[in-house]
Amino acid sequence: MKQIFAAVFVIIVIISFIVVAFTLTQVQQEEQRLKTSLKQRSILLAESLKETVQPNFINKSDQQLQNLVDKFEDKQRLAGMVIYDSKGDTIATSSSLITQVLKTKKIAEDAMDADGANGDFVELTNEKMYLLAIPLHDEESVVGALMIAQDASYIDTRLTGIWKNNLLRLFVQASLISAAILLIIRWLIVEPIRNLVKSLKSTRTEDLEQNSPGLPTNFFFRPLAKEITNIRGKLKEARLIADEEAKLGLEKLNSPWTEQRLKVFIKDVLKDRTIFMVSNREPYIHTKKGRSINYYIPASGMVTAIEPIMEACGGIWIAQGSGDADKITVDKDDKLNVPPEEPKYTLKRIWLSEKEEAGYYYGFSNEGLWPLCHIAYTRPTFRKEDWEEYKKVNGKFAQTILTEIKNIERPIVLIQDFHLALVPRIIKNSRPDASVGIFWHIPWPNSESFSVCPWKKEIIDGILGADLIGFQTQLHCNNFIETVSREIESLLDFEQLTVTRNGHTSFVKPFPISIAFPNPSKEKSANSDTRKFLKSLNIKTKYIGVGVDRLDYTKGILERLKAIEIFLKKYPAYVGNFSFIQIAAPSRSKIKEYQKFTEALEKEVERVNNLFRKNGWKPVILFKRHHTREEISRFYKLANVCLVTSLHDGMNLVAKEFVAARGDNKGVLVLSQFTGAARELKDALIVNPYNGEQTAEAIKVALELSPLEQTKKMRRMREVVKNYNIYRWSAELLKVIVNI
Repeated sequence: MKQIFAAVFVIIVIISFIVVAFTLTQVQQEEQRLKTSLKQRSILLAESLKETVQPNFINKSDQQLQNLVDKFEDKQRLAGMVIYDSKGDTIATSSSLITQVLKTKKIAEDAMDADGANGDFVELTNEKMYLLAIPLHDEESVVGALMIAQDASYIDTRLTGIWKNNLLRLFVQASLISAAILLIIRWLIVEPIRNLVKSLKSTRTEDLEQNSPGLPTNFFFRPLAKEITNIRGKLKEARLIADEEAKLGLEKLNSPWTEQRLKVFIKDVLKDRTIFMVSNREPYIHTKKGRSINYYIPASGMVTAIEPIMEACGGIWIAQGSGDADKITVDKDDKLNVPPEEPKYTLKRIWLSEKEEAGYYYGFSNEGLWPLCHIAYTRPTFRKEDWEEYKKVNGKFAQTILTEIKNIERPIVLIQDFHLALVPRIIKNSRPDASVGIFWHIPWPNSESFSVCPWKKEIIDGILGADLIGFQTQLHCNNFIETVSREIESLLDFEQLTVTRNGHTSFVKPFPISIAFPNPSKEKSANSDTRKFLKSLNIKTKYIGVGVDRLDYTKGILERLKAIEIFLKKYPAYVGNFSFIQIAAPSRSKIKEYQKFTEALEKEVERVNNLFRKNGWKPVILFKRHHTREEISRFYKLANVCLVTSLHDGMNLVAKEFVAARGDNKGVLVLSQFTGAARELKDALIVNPYNGEQTAEAIKVALELSPLEQTKKMRRMREVVKNYNIYRWSAELLKVIVNI
């Protein structure tokens, strides 16, 4: 639309230029005509007055001449008259103002000297006058001069009128032309293109059963409309075939899972039951920048994994609104359709006060439960006031869910992560018919570690409200069962891994989460000029390493930097030839522990860089900001080695993202043994992140691994991620929950 307005603006500017040029010429011509006419009339008037004044000039007194002058004042635009003697002195005048003009006497003297008429335009009391002097004679010589003053202000009035009229015409013409152009463009171009876009969008979003928007029939778009009709027909046929194949393979979970297959699975298994996804983190955060509103996807493994499921399944995602423009973008029910470019499901936002967020999120969740569950040797902090806010916010989430499912039969509620541990019990007590699941994305520690929590029984009881409790690994499931056996009265079935409490049974199962494996066409289109990209980053080294993490002490970033230092000291040939790019998205910056960690990281990066810096090269490049998925994918594609050195992690999807991004089957993954991903990606170079020497050796092995070995390892890992992607994860989880 901006281009259309720009085109109209250019046309108006051109028309305006033409009109102004034409008006300028017209004004100049009219001014010349009016001035010539005034001069001619002034000469005729002066000559007629001369016939009356000249015979009596010598014989009459000054008073008689003055009376004669007064007689002709204010007649026929005549502003005044002056009679001069041969010396240029005033004998009689009808207006003292005329004689005060400095040029008056000069005009009269020049007329007498030249013995001919002489005139000029002058400003008199803010009005334009035309002064004309003609000589007076006796029988032998020039004896004086007669000057008349004509009102010339009507010339300016006339010229101003021309400008006003022409500019008014310009405004009217510009308005009419603009309206005509916009109507023509809308009729001939915009509306047909809009219909084409709607048709293509419905084709792409699989909305082939509904009536297609009317395709344009004008001769400009007729060939394109015909092609789109053909494409829609063939795509509809292909979709029907794909649906049939998906239905045939529903029971074969080992066959490849796709978004299309998951949709067919949901229709077949869920029988139109609605899915309600619940998490603290929202998938899209809206922010204000000046007058514009933008959005970004947060750096969250949970969002990375769950968002493709919602795009495939639809439903409602309930989450905390955390962006400064989030309230502006929702409707009266605090909802909006997402993704913004192509809505596929509904996001419902919950609003928390600063006090609630401080206690529930920053306090109990991230200073208490997070370090408790991650054995990274950071002491958890538990405060009574934080626990109270945690309970309050969990209740707020639960009430929002209950409101949304009020009129829904047998809803499916999937709760994500440790922020909402009390919600399953509240939902199940109010709606026993609801299928409730909770997936714990982070590790579940051993029972001795978890016993530190002062409110452990309340948390366990809240989780046991769910019909299905999912963890990343079997070890985490075992730890949870052991914790329940030690902390709360219940009936345990270690063979089936179930917990029965107060007549309700919860199934505990491992569901190692994954990502949406990209299809080949997307991989190809995402390819970019690597060298050009590196040049824009001022990186000229042969070897590139990359790390992608949130700024979190559990991710082993400091240990990673120490390993890079050991590597460069032990193998100096790589000094100047190896650059490590660390992408670190800000996280939980209001917590002191995270602030200290960020400061420590910046100092460590500076220390390592100062240790090896030479000729403009530095080994570590730190990007401390949020990046889009497309930007991160570019870093994955250019890296020779990706370092994932978490000290403790439920899964760590960065490892799987790196593998999925490498459609070229190149690159090496160095992976911490303390991640859930290490149990699946066995062709990675598995390391103990606390052992800097071991990680340094793994970096060297990765950089020197032959292309053939890289390809073998990467192909095997890509098969793992492809075969167990997020769609299969979702299908397995949903199949279990609906059959409970």
